[in-house]
Amino acid sequence: MHLALISTSYPDREPGSEAAGAFVADFAEELARHVQVTVLAPARHARVDTEGALTVRRFAVPSLPLSLLRPANPTAWPAIIRTLHAGQRAAETLTAGPPIDHILALWALPSGYWARRIGKRHDVPYSCWALGSDIWSLGHIPLIRNLLRGVLRAGRHCFADGYLLGREVEALAQRPCEFLPSVRRMSACEPKLLRSAPPYRLAFLGRWHTNKGIDLLLEALDQLNDDDWRAIEEIRICGGGPLEEPVRTAGNALAAAGRPVTLRGYQDRDEAARLLTWADYVVLPSRIESIPVIFSDAIQVGCPLIATPVGDLPRLFGEFEVGILCAAASAAAITAGIRAAILHPATKFNDGIRLARKQFDLPRACGSLLKRLDLAP
Repeated sequence: MHLALISTSYPDREPGSEAAGAFVADFAEELARHVQVTVLAPARHARVDTEGALTVRRFAVPSLPLSLLRPANPTAWPAIIRTLHAGQRAAETLTAGPPIDHILALWALPSGYWARRIGKRHDVPYSCWALGSDIWSLGHIPLIRNLLRGVLRAGRHCFADGYLLGREVEALAQRPCEFLPSVRRMSACEPKLLRSAPPYRLAFLGRWHTNKGIDLLLEALDQLNDDDWRAIEEIRICGGGPLEEPVRTAGNALAAAGRPVTLRGYQDRDEAARLLTWADYVVLPSRIESIPVIFSDAIQVGCPLIATPVGDLPRLFGEFEVGILCAAASAAAITAGIRAAILHPATKFNDGIRLARKQFDLPRACGSLLKRLDLAP
């Protein structure tokens, strides 16, 4: 069987691309253990790479990442149009190779748009896997909302990487949407040893963007008192993004005041595994979220979390005792959450993490997907 994946996020050699599409690459590699897989993804330069049953076809686009091309910004439209044309031309090349049994679009737009056009033209079924950016951002633009609805309705199946997001997809498309977790393959570089007493090690790993709440975290850290900091060995803040300058300003100010705050850039998979192995708690201060990949990363490595109550996190923290859930997505609530965490032995959450790990399992997710697409060997 031959499965084509059309994705706008796939890791490349650019800084930050590992974070953007690492789990997509892991899905492709895992799926290629069972079926032939061809990935179509944008890049700065076109090229084709093949290893075993996995082929990655990259097509050139004028600007990356595509998430920065905002339809509401008129100056972005020339690049958007060129990208849409480039993707459509590249998608047509998929039909020149071995026959395709199914196309999985990651994500609904623009990947689903490309999948729908070539699927209709060449009689190939397609399905869509939606992310929050599809629904929360593009879904609020009237004309694009109609296009999004049409793409979701015409596919064979709809998937979403969050429970609440799945309900929003169902409301928009008026059809069922199934949960498919976004999981990447993580393995601890050394045995994970959580501390049972302070001082604890904290970590943040993600985009430095208002949606991810990095500014809330820095404000929360500034509100911690001397007694709080005595229970914290270090907090490492890793990532990058549009808030680079204010993050570095605030982080350096905390460090200059004697607080053990360390700023680091983007982390590749191995670096992320080392960070999560080192940490006793991962902090998720997001304002808006579905289920972030860092959640499943932490679960796989065995690291408890301190998180804001957004998206599906309240449901997951209620189902699995995996850490401290803050009262709100605010700096004050995050401060309170950190204080609560450093009063608990991090080892308290080991059993809940083991239970959660069974749900966020890459081979299990890929096996379920192949069955739903009628591609299981």
